[in-house]
Amino acid sequence: MDFSEKWGTDVEEAVKLALIDLKLERDEVEVTVLEEPSKGFFGIGSKLAKVRVEPKKKEAVPEPEVKAEYKSEPVEMDTKEDKRPEQRKKEKKKRERKKPVIPREPEEELTVVEEHPALEFLRETTEKMGLTLNITAKTGDNSVYVNMKGKDSGTVIGKRGQTLDAIQYLTSLVVNKENEKYIRVVVDAENYRSKREKTLEQLANRLAEKVVRTKKSVRLEPMNPYERKVIHATLQGNPNVTTKSEGEEPYRRVIIELTK
Repeated sequence: MDFSEKWGTDVEEAVKLALIDLKLERDEVEVTVLEEPSKGFFGIGSKLAKVRVEPKKKEAVPEPEVKAEYKSEPVEMDTKEDKRPEQRKKEKKKRERKKPVIPREPEEELTVVEEHPALEFLRETTEKMGLTLNITAKTGDNSVYVNMKGKDSGTVIGKRGQTLDAIQYLTSLVVNKENEKYIRVVVDAENYRSKREKTLEQLANRLAEKVVRTKKSVRLEPMNPYERKVIHATLQGNPNVTTKSEGEEPYRRVIIELTK
């Protein structure tokens, strides 16, 4: 991966998420701040920080010329046996497309719509907030997927997606107000949800390795139900660790423990 762009409540948090993505240390990268964070007024109109993190370019050091004192016969390597079973399994796993924790209907089965209660509500709301966003929607069987793009995307995402979750909840109330059959509403901005899910999966695997290495449990920060579900699902197939949730909302968190 050449670079990683991440959102965060502040620059440092965004950088940490990017470092996890790149699997590098702070002194191994260069950081460019794309958007400065803003607290807004009583939390309204707050903006996330956005950074671009890329590995430092290594200067090429010419290797000293070494004169051979004798000629050796070329050794033929059997490339067919070069890859070990473990390596082949890892490569196969990378090629396999991982299903999202919360399944989404196939793209080819969705229909682009120009008019929908969700679109009307979100366009009116964001316009009154003075936000510049391009809002589109696709519908499926008893579901609607809304995506927002534009320079004010960070504002509607909010701290760790909290504002986006609130907007999705309100939009769902509007859409299902007069419907007898429940319509599932998913509101996203700049594909934040899929990016956040990937970041959480990487965090879960990294912390699971730490638990195995140190043989000590790890308590994560409080998360919403969806994010906790991502952690649980990611480590469900890991035989070395187990996960559980404890606490009351909104402070409920996941604990990763060594399998007994």
